[in-house]
Amino acid sequence: MKLNKIMLATVLAFGVSSMAHAADQGQGKVTFTGSIIDAPCSIAPESVDQTVDMGQISNVALKNGGKSMPRQFEIKLEQCDTTTMKTVTTTFNGDSSSANPDLLGIIGNASGASIAITDMASNLIKLGEATPPQTLNDGNNTLRFAAYLQGDGASAAIVPGDFTAIADFKLAYQ
Repeated sequence: MKLNKIMLATVLAFGVSSMAHAADQGQGKVTFTGSIIDAPCSIAPESVDQTVDMGQISNVALKNGGKSMPRQFEIKLEQCDTTTMKTVTTTFNGDSSSANPDLLGIIGNASGASIAITDMASNLIKLGEATPPQTLNDGNNTLRFAAYLQGDGASAAIVPGDFTAIADFKLAYQ
């Protein structure tokens, strides 16, 4: 009988001990964010806030209004329903360049250049102006764009350094 009580006490002790270990083997928190929009398509999370790495561009390439290599970026749309709206336009906004109001100004140590945003046919998309309508398909769609750094002209002094530029985009469905 004493042996059974000792065994029962041992089993209970190991059980409590393993439960204590199980309760403290790591913890954390998962936060979910987003927003509900009134639109026929959802915007994929990776398209909402993205960074386009323009690379390290030679100041020589930008002299006299020269351009860097274009860097492509996309806005991915998900679960589109084209029952009532069949096209979308994109408008980019941001702080414009003092040298060219159609281009995006850069900030940082670098100066003498601006960011140009284009469609995939290399047509300039002016800041604040909507792109031509793009036809949507039911399901997923990808809006493709490109951007390049352009020197501000023959009289501009190209100053090497780091830069950033921020453009917001707005979609309008028709």
